[in-house]
Amino acid sequence: MKEQTDPPPNRGCMVGIIFFILGLGTLLPWNFFMTASLYFQGRLNNTDFTNGTVAARKEYYFNNWMTLLSQLPLLLFTLLNSFLYQRISEAMRVAGSLVFILLLFILTAALVKVPMEEDCFFSVTMATIWFINSFGAVLQGSLFGLVGPLPQKYSAIFMSGQGLAGTFAAVAMLLAIASEADSETAALGYFITPCVGTLVTLFSYLLLSRLVLPQQSLNRGDKYEEDTTIELLNEGGKVENGKLENGKLNGHANGTVSGSADKSSSRAEADTGPESSLHQEQSKRKAQAKSSVVEVFKKIWVMAFCVTFVFTVTLSVFPAVTVDVKTSFPGNWERFFISVCCFLIFNVNDWLGRTITTVIRWPRKESRLFPALVISRVVFIPLLMLCNVQSRSYLPVLFTHDAAFTAIMALFSVSSGYFVCLSMSYAPQMVDPKDAETAGALMTFFLALGLSIGAALSFPLRALV
Repeated sequence: MKEQTDPPPNRGCMVGIIFFILGLGTLLPWNFFMTASLYFQGRLNNTDFTNGTVAARKEYYFNNWMTLLSQLPLLLFTLLNSFLYQRISEAMRVAGSLVFILLLFILTAALVKVPMEEDCFFSVTMATIWFINSFGAVLQGSLFGLVGPLPQKYSAIFMSGQGLAGTFAAVAMLLAIASEADSETAALGYFITPCVGTLVTLFSYLLLSRLVLPQQSLNRGDKYEEDTTIELLNEGGKVENGKLENGKLNGHANGTVSGSADKSSSRAEADTGPESSLHQEQSKRKAQAKSSVVEVFKKIWVMAFCVTFVFTVTLSVFPAVTVDVKTSFPGNWERFFISVCCFLIFNVNDWLGRTITTVIRWPRKESRLFPALVISRVVFIPLLMLCNVQSRSYLPVLFTHDAAFTAIMALFSVSSGYFVCLSMSYAPQMVDPKDAETAGALMTFFLALGLSIGAALSFPLRALV
């Protein structure tokens, strides 16, 4: 039996490129809304000037709510995916989600030119974030289920694509800021970019279904059943030196069989044929039966904890705390500081961390050092809170220079991408091939759980600064 399902060798490179694009497409909604926080805050947190005094408007805490409402639907729909798998085909889930994501991006782009009252704009934006990330959750869960049973390199490529989504969004924002166009036109161009990216992702998925034949990679269940049946038949009927391995026929060294032995064996087979067939059928069903969710969880619980903890630490301070860090060099650089030192540095190094796993996989999945290193990332929370976050009420500023913040962000993000990718790729290897999809679905749930916990923790942590 084959442990993993490979795409056709001559198409493996193209399949890898497509999985990279699919990984990028799954996180476009989250990254483009997160990176545009300055645009949204500009429309929500304006100030009024009356008689020379400044009257501050209502504080919407956009980054905190955006983070929370982006991650909660991921957790919810990850739980619902088990029901969706049974009732909605994979093609419908993936293609349908991409179509709705595209429509919601078009709506967001159109709203750039529509003047709205702040409360109304905040409500519409939060609803859009909720729904676009709901479809993103269905898309991500379906694609993790698709890539899980494939060789590990495809999981690494897929997650490397996810890491590049943030870089793609950060570069788009930098180009929008650097353009000479007015703010509305720049924002419109920024939100048109993910529309194009989502279209490319949709076409890539449709191409994948044509590149990889159903009986080879995409229809993993049929492939597994076929391989299992072949193996069981081979076990019952292999001939070696004129002698069947099951011992029903006694052959001589030259491969001839005596007539009496042949007759005796024929009568024995006739008597036990139905029982033997029934036993063979029961063995085949037992081999094909998937393990329960609890049994799979017992094998991968360390990896599940690791991916949950990594994202809890990451989302507790990024972007809710890091986006409020101010540069120590005011001036023209101030326009680019957050886009470069917060979003671009984070996403480039997160992608780098994910990509490193295609070459280096340390520590090994059995090592106790792996969860210990994951837990040690908690040190980044106080380090980032002690940077030049403004405004602040309680904690002192220990790291005022831009270089200190950039260095902390680089280590913070590269470790996040590295340990997430290792956890997600190790988990399917710790179970039987028939349970790889279940392991992938469980890991997606715990990934979403970590994101949600981190998003919830961002409220008190930002208040503590």
